[in-house]
Amino acid sequence: MKGASSIPAVAIIPSPLFLWRFKVILFLLWGLCCCKIGWDSVMRMSVDLRDLFLYEAFLYYNPLLLVALMIWLWGVNLWVFEQSSVNYARVFDLSQTHLSYREIWRCATWLTLIVPTSMTAYLYLYSHGEVSLAASQPVLLYVILLMVLLSPFDMFYLSSRFFFLRTTWRIILPLQAITFPDFFMADIFTSMSKVFSDLECSGCRMLHRQVATIAWFEADSICGSHSVAIPLVLVLPYLCRFFQCLRQYKDTKEKTCLLNALKYSTAVPVIFLSALKYHVFPDLWISFYRPLWLLSSVVNSLYSFYWDIKRDWDLSILTRIFMFKNPSVLTNLLYGQSWVYYWVLGSNLVLRCTWTYKLSAHLRHNYLTVFAITALEMVRRFQWVFFRVENEWNKMTAKQNFEMSSDMLPSEADRLLDSNNHKV
Repeated sequence: MKGASSIPAVAIIPSPLFLWRFKVILFLLWGLCCCKIGWDSVMRMSVDLRDLFLYEAFLYYNPLLLVALMIWLWGVNLWVFEQSSVNYARVFDLSQTHLSYREIWRCATWLTLIVPTSMTAYLYLYSHGEVSLAASQPVLLYVILLMVLLSPFDMFYLSSRFFFLRTTWRIILPLQAITFPDFFMADIFTSMSKVFSDLECSGCRMLHRQVATIAWFEADSICGSHSVAIPLVLVLPYLCRFFQCLRQYKDTKEKTCLLNALKYSTAVPVIFLSALKYHVFPDLWISFYRPLWLLSSVVNSLYSFYWDIKRDWDLSILTRIFMFKNPSVLTNLLYGQSWVYYWVLGSNLVLRCTWTYKLSAHLRHNYLTVFAITALEMVRRFQWVFFRVENEWNKMTAKQNFEMSSDMLPSEADRLLDSNNHKV
């Protein structure tokens, strides 16, 4: 209407809570669609091939799902550190542009979306006779993720990717002084040894064009379950950590570094004695090598458990990791509660023992069981991170307080000069 006052347009922005709920609903709908399509695709297969079909599909995608789980848990670690007094950025010597827990969760979300989508496409295409298209799905996924990780362009968190790749290189070749991020990430890699083993098997089958075929199922094939590469990849993270300890001993001359190296060396006989089952006579395995494998498994589990409690953690003082700046329900539930310590000790011991299952090639026939145990090992490592980082932060603050108190104390010469001013 002419002469009427114009009303400025106001942009209507939905609330963050509404957006979060909408995203959760979309995520659940997407998950249901993937489950429905995947289940129908599996049911189309003949009964005798169904298990092999699932096993192969699971092999390509389960390591990436476990990586996504580890990223989610790491985001939870960072969220707790940010709520508490532990300055994790100083502990890891991170720059001001390091990823926050929100950005970590964003990466985990994308990986959680992409991997099951590719797996669903693989199941659907294979069950409908499009074998060549189905075989291309895991290959494309691995290539795209590798390109994103190694991309030199300033996108997808270039500085954080560079930090990760540089630290990984320092772990593989410990030719320099070992820093806290170096051995911290190497310890996490030991928990992911089964993931690396499955990635190697997947890459092997892709390179030899065995995707979406049953040629790989032959145990004696290049990429079969008897492959020598499996124990070699399993032991690699432990060897890297072993040489890190030797490098630390060279720099510091502390005997605890040698004891720590001994701990990682106890995983080597567990892995190789298990692999020997496929290369010796069954009677010899049962009468000689299996008792040795059981003994080495017990030694490795108990030694690792002792080191977690005695060296990596400091349970002699009350943990402050759950004493948040802004008190919440979690603070009341976890801070100062004795059950937290009993839970950590008990679960760490049990999961250290089941750890042997995933390191042993002859116990890995049930892929769902191995997947569950590997996921539980990552949960154990997730718990370990809280106490290990807090212990390092306590050491840093104690050292800083000692240096400050030393600077404030007068020197011997100052005290002698000052004593002349006093009258007796």
